Amino acid sequence: MGAVVLCMILSMRTLFIPSKMKYKHVSFENLILISSIYCTLMIGFGLLYTMLEMKGMHVLSEGVNAGVGGFWQHLCTSFYFSAMTLFSVGYGDVVPIAAGRLLAGIEALIGYTIPAAFVMRTVMDFEKTHK
Repeated sequence: MGAVVLCMILSMRTLFIPSKMKYKHVSFENLILISSIYCTLMIGFGLLYTMLEMKGMHVLSEGVNAGVGGFWQHLCTSFYFSAMTLFSVGYGDVVPIAAGRLLAGIEALIGYTIPAAFVMRTVMDFEKTHK
């Protein structure tokens, strides 16, 4: 397990510490920025799903457990679904229904455009420093 963690750390290191090149590939500030944006969006959409569920609107279906559970169950499911929607196409174990489909579509669209904006910002920062 330690070897796997070490490999992951060394791979992330190559993004921030220049090897033979004169510049970093990605600035640490940009990583912090994109991480905080992703966290804010994931938490925000997760809270929206939870609030709608608590108001009686069923926006997420979790197979046989749909509508079952208290606040903490809804919160955990909502955060999980939000993360899966923001970072990927999801696994299909939690499915949006009714108004949740619109929210999930908006979240997925935002999740797919953030990497493009991150690349654009990195390129612009690189051009500013190397003119």
